[in-house]
Amino acid sequence: MLRILGDNAKLAQAPKDSVMHLAARFESITDLNGLAARWRALEMETRPTSFFLRWTWMESWLGAMQAQGIELPQLLVISDGTTDQGLALIGEGMAKRKLGSVPALWLNESGDPEADRPFIEYNGLLCAREKLPLCVHAFCEAMAERDDWSVLHLSGLGFGAMLTEVPGVRRRRIRDASPAYFVDLEAVRKANGDYLSLLSANTRGQIKRSLKEEPAELAIETAERPDIESWLEDMRRLNMGRHEHNAWDHAFFREFVSRLVHAGLTDGSVELLRLSSGGDITGYLLNFVWANRALNYQSAFAEPRTSKSKPGLMCHAAAVSRYSARGLRHYSLLAGKDRYKHSLSTGAEELNWWALERFDWRLELEATLRKVIRR
Repeated sequence: MLRILGDNAKLAQAPKDSVMHLAARFESITDLNGLAARWRALEMETRPTSFFLRWTWMESWLGAMQAQGIELPQLLVISDGTTDQGLALIGEGMAKRKLGSVPALWLNESGDPEADRPFIEYNGLLCAREKLPLCVHAFCEAMAERDDWSVLHLSGLGFGAMLTEVPGVRRRRIRDASPAYFVDLEAVRKANGDYLSLLSANTRGQIKRSLKEEPAELAIETAERPDIESWLEDMRRLNMGRHEHNAWDHAFFREFVSRLVHAGLTDGSVELLRLSSGGDITGYLLNFVWANRALNYQSAFAEPRTSKSKPGLMCHAAAVSRYSARGLRHYSLLAGKDRYKHSLSTGAEELNWWALERFDWRLELEATLRKVIRR
């Protein structure tokens, strides 16, 4: 089932004489409106394939941090001397490790556990694809020149992202590797819309039996601005007590999601869907729609009607039909090793959470202990 798509590692390494045209610097963020203009201008030029690098995501995240009194990250600017060629955010703080906290930096994360609950994926630099090798080189050189970190966290990187090649690093560790399962919507269209025929007999049977338990065919509504807060509150309520680490329990995450939905409604890149049957709510899906893909970011489901009822499976199956009919390429369930994601998918990409470690006695001792335990 697992299949890795894309390979940015095939991008040519930039020659040294070209690298001198781009240089990276760090700036404090003092004016979100000014940053918005810069970010949007570069986004319009580069058209990033990752929704997580768009200003819609960044604006919602930074705005929530500001509203909750959390220190904003730094701005990394990669420039040719006159114009921005690459942008990213760099968080600073102390990272908890087995033998004590160490100074650390984070790419497009803050380092604050509350502020990082949104969980970025498909991470990287906002830059044009043809300039990616030059921007990566400038990023790596800039990080190498900083002496204020022992660990650099690069979360949610796709295969071959190249950002791990920072000089002077003793260890490059993958802290977590996760599949990002998806449904190939072109395959659904080739099956004349019969998505269930692409799934295992067990999953197909569960969904069909569940649909028979419903009093009527599932109906899908899309949130308008007056609906957003009440629908999000319903999602919070439905998720209560269902997860050990439930992001919906935290004020920062709820603030972020509210801002994200309002911002994404402007250009249709965020959809908040409510699914119901016979007037009763079955579930909610919060999806991103960008770069010919729909990505399921959050969900909330009603209690099953019967022992055969599977609200989550039915809602995702309905979303697959919706986005297949719109001609999109993928319906992504994003990173996670959940069984239901595997069951609903037809393929997967891999995302990695990296930690680049410099010399620090605590990290050296920790690495030695890991070797001893493995032996």
